[in-house]
Amino acid sequence: MIEDWLANVYLWDKSLHVISVISWMAGLFYLPRLYVHHTEQTTPGTEMDRVFQMMERKLLKMIMNPAMIGTWLFGLMLTLTPGIVDWSAAWPYTKGAAVLAMTWFHMWLARHRHDFVEGDFRLPGRTYRMMNELPTILMIVIVLSVILRF
Repeated sequence: MIEDWLANVYLWDKSLHVISVISWMAGLFYLPRLYVHHTEQTTPGTEMDRVFQMMERKLLKMIMNPAMIGTWLFGLMLTLTPGIVDWSAAWPYTKGAAVLAMTWFHMWLARHRHDFVEGDFRLPGRTYRMMNELPTILMIVIVLSVILRF
């Protein structure tokens, strides 16, 4: 039965979820910083532009995307594990809303990577600096939701 299996792999699932979250968060913190420097220190078509594009592509495709998928997969497994989530409390919903917002931010970053590929440095570095604060705010909401269970 799936519930028994989930209960048996709970500690592995929880560990892999935390590892995935840490990896995803690292990318969510770093990619906007790359965009700041890409915007402010390069021009389209230069060698430095191509280096930034390669770094951004590899970070997104090789680290962030798999980490986001792992976070969602292992997190959903945790929510299905019997006795782990109290659905009558508010915390699963605040955490869920913050995870959805984090996923939106990930997609926003991915969309803006395509702007750089097209040579369209549409947003100023200041915008990426300000957006770089969003994952921190969401992380605080998630951690407080899960630990304090408010």
